[in-house]
Amino acid sequence: MVEKSRITINPEICGGKPVITNTRVLVSVILEWIEQGHTFDEITHAFPSITVQDVQAAISYARMVIEGEKIEFYSSDESST
Repeated sequence: MVEKSRITINPEICGGKPVITNTRVLVSVILEWIEQGHTFDEITHAFPSITVQDVQAAISYARMVIEGEKIEFYSSDESST
């Protein structure tokens, strides 16, 4: 299970799309990089503000969305991160 504070959804940041907390790195961008075959190390090198754990959180978040799980442990605003 991923730390709940790694993903933020805030309407004032990137149009409310899920991002890695305290960054503007979209979860969808991380997933796109993985889809293209990039390694976690390549992703964190390209986006120095994120960690391998953040990449894992993006994958976990996507899995939960696909499975229709209730995603209540992710932050919905910056004040709770």
